[in-house]
Amino acid sequence: MENIKKLVDNQQDFFQSGESLDYSFRKNQLKALKRMLKNNEQKIYQALKDDLNKSEHETLTTELGFLYAEIDFAVKNLKDWMEPEKADAPITHKGTNNYIYKEPYGVTLVIAPWNYPLQLAIGPAIGAIAAGNTVVLKPSEFTQSTSSLLAEMIGDTFDHSFFTVVEGAKEASQQLLEQHFDYIFFTGSSAVGKIVMQQASKHLTPVTLELGGKSPAIIDKDVNIDLAAKRIVWGKFTNAGQTCVAPDYLYVHEKVKPKLLKAMKKHIKALYSKNPLLNDDYTRIVHKQHFNRLQAFLSDGEIVYGGSVDEEKLSIEPTILDNITWDHSIMQEEIFGPLLPMLTFTELDDVISKLKHMDKPLALYYFGEKEKSQQSILKNVSFGGGCINDTLYHLANPHLPFGGVGNSGIGVYHGKYGFNTFSHNKSVLKQTTMFDLPLRYPGSKIAHSLVKKIMK
Repeated sequence: MENIKKLVDNQQDFFQSGESLDYSFRKNQLKALKRMLKNNEQKIYQALKDDLNKSEHETLTTELGFLYAEIDFAVKNLKDWMEPEKADAPITHKGTNNYIYKEPYGVTLVIAPWNYPLQLAIGPAIGAIAAGNTVVLKPSEFTQSTSSLLAEMIGDTFDHSFFTVVEGAKEASQQLLEQHFDYIFFTGSSAVGKIVMQQASKHLTPVTLELGGKSPAIIDKDVNIDLAAKRIVWGKFTNAGQTCVAPDYLYVHEKVKPKLLKAMKKHIKALYSKNPLLNDDYTRIVHKQHFNRLQAFLSDGEIVYGGSVDEEKLSIEPTILDNITWDHSIMQEEIFGPLLPMLTFTELDDVISKLKHMDKPLALYYFGEKEKSQQSILKNVSFGGGCINDTLYHLANPHLPFGGVGNSGIGVYHGKYGFNTFSHNKSVLKQTTMFDLPLRYPGSKIAHSLVKKIMK
């Protein structure tokens, strides 16, 4: 506890020195972060192989490649992001210049999850560093190889008073949350997110909570079946379904259900082989407790594809479940695994009505060609973000904010939105001394008359 307090105090001293406020310092730290990742690529591939059995291709596309793109985007745009924004003013403020300054909060805490243990640890840190903050990173204890590598890489690259890693289990997180941070960024479950927010409230510390929820994929009757099937299979079974924005379940129009199911089976075999459990590059489930939880869901409904498990490897093949109702256990919580339940509908309005009465999901995916139906979904259903005729791809656009709403999260990041998240908007008015408008001062009937006209 004493060590953690000292660590936070050291970061506070570093921030108070003002060194991180400088543009050149921030840019150099971001470049150092990219060099760190580049120089340790092979170690990163091995760590993610050890923790989750991720293939090099999946690590490159979903972890490393994403981070390279985010860092490059931040370096390219940082100078513009740091410039004060000129703001307009009403006629009552004649003679003033008004600005919004982007000011770093100070010492930030980033708590990362296990499902993308590199990307979701470094991604928020990019925004924090770009905004001029210091960073304490707490990686997940469930992906120990990646956690240890993060501690090693960051320790070798950065001054610990600026950017450091605290390893450990639940107790380490609890000790960190007892400290007075200036900003906390958490990615994980809604249950833990509530604890983080409660702890943060003791110091009135602002938070970003990136959570999850049951993200639907709606497949309408005018869908491009083969393309939809391919994109759903990719989005669902990437990382063995352990993705916060993976399609959690399908809502399929009854007219296209048989054809969609046939097409999905074809694409699962094409992308993950006929027997994924024998595929050396198929991602495994993170630990035994999570494996057991997912295995229990296999008794719900009817398995129409997959269903095989390897308990020793902690592996579950891509599985599709039919004859599912909202009463089944698999529909009571986020699945976070390679199991895809299917529900059927005949009228899109019924789907919309159902979704409007549920917790707001982190993502939503609609497959269908009619603009009217697309707009009906977008207008009537609240969700964090999503795609029309695709899955997951909105995450990879640095120009789009990423985050949840309601039970699926608070706040956004990626690109400039990450910079803004870790920046306080400081409003500044610069008043002229060339003249002094008398309108604000009491005692003048003319001034009072003018103010009434202007302000009404």
